[in-house]
Amino acid sequence: MLQVLGGVWALLLGMVLIMIGNGMQSTLMGVRGGPEGFSTLSLSIITSGYFVGFLAGSRIAPLMIRHVGHVRVFAALGSFMSAGLILFPLIVEPWLWTLLRVGLGFCLSGVYVTAESWLNNAASNRTRGTVLSAYMVAQMLGMIAAQGALNLADAGGFALFILSSVLVSLSFAPILLSAQPGPPTQVAKPMSLRQLYDRSPLGTVGTFLLGGVFSAQLGMASVYGTAAGFGLREVSLFVAAIFAGALVLQFPIGWLSDRLDRRGLILGVSALGAAACLGGLLLGGGFGPLLVAAFLMGGMASPLYSLLIAYTNDYLEVEDMPAASGGLVFIYGLGAIVGPLATGQIMELVGPDGFWAFLGAVFAAITLYAAWRMTRRPVTAEESRAYLGVVPTASPVAVEAAQEWYAEEAERADEAEAAEAAETGEEATSR
Repeated sequence: MLQVLGGVWALLLGMVLIMIGNGMQSTLMGVRGGPEGFSTLSLSIITSGYFVGFLAGSRIAPLMIRHVGHVRVFAALGSFMSAGLILFPLIVEPWLWTLLRVGLGFCLSGVYVTAESWLNNAASNRTRGTVLSAYMVAQMLGMIAAQGALNLADAGGFALFILSSVLVSLSFAPILLSAQPGPPTQVAKPMSLRQLYDRSPLGTVGTFLLGGVFSAQLGMASVYGTAAGFGLREVSLFVAAIFAGALVLQFPIGWLSDRLDRRGLILGVSALGAAACLGGLLLGGGFGPLLVAAFLMGGMASPLYSLLIAYTNDYLEVEDMPAASGGLVFIYGLGAIVGPLATGQIMELVGPDGFWAFLGAVFAAITLYAAWRMTRRPVTAEESRAYLGVVPTASPVAVEAAQEWYAEEAERADEAEAAEAAETGEEATSR
């Protein structure tokens, strides 16, 4: 494992720095926007703009890479990101912040596509699962570290925006100095949404709903914290707890995924997410209980994304898995655009607790839909294929790489099963 990580450590370090810079500005939007007089609805539109840009970038960046190459695309988009981060405190207007967030989403999506292409190219069939898992850990650690970095200066000044810009700029050095020329980026043509739904209704609907959950967590948690009267330290701890839960609980839930009925586990995880949100709603008077609720909520949302991908693969032919990745990312992106807008509307109507109410309602909707689907198509744990943790922020390249890993694992399992059957047959004949 150390040998595998030794070949990609510079890429992973660069991604950690990028995630620190991006995580800082995501939280700063809510912390800074409230005192600047932005309404909750305005902040939700600003947040949603990021996911509009991200979805567009995931489609356009591969075309850009094919025209001018990985290095040029990465350097150009990274430079735009760094400049955009500095512009936020210069013109404090909702319309400009929305445009900047759209641009940052587009640039970051392109950066992900490029970096993930390099990572995928550096991995072999044998090491791809390890590399993708390390990439997931690097992203989560970056987001957690970003919340600590927010306490280094006053949120009302320029320093934190400048620091996030510097970190993003520094991230390019290890990546560009270590990366080899990448292969042509060929993201598989996505399976139509109708075909994807026909193969796995729960995977499709659940991924759409979960997009709303994760985007609301990522973009509206700091808005909630500011509206609830938290200081910068409390807001950063609250957001960090969400990503800490995602990092810590990914692995035990993945372990269970290979041993239990996967659809039943989806139901249980989403139900626990709904319960955590209900706890946040009812225990709003104490900051400690809110941290626990945030930890559990984040710990359910991120593994649920991986569970839904793995569950969808249980009903796909091996050759269809890469094609399904584009459809899953697209439907997730649509949900991610809707999530902050819906959260902002509810918070405008009922106050800060609308954050918990929206997330709890969506988790509950996934739970109920999973329960209904269990009455329509039975499945056993023995039919489930392998599980690999995938972060919801991943681009189509990482999701497709994960699908390739799933396909390879499925082929190995089929070959092992065939060999075992042949061996059993030979033993029966010899008797």
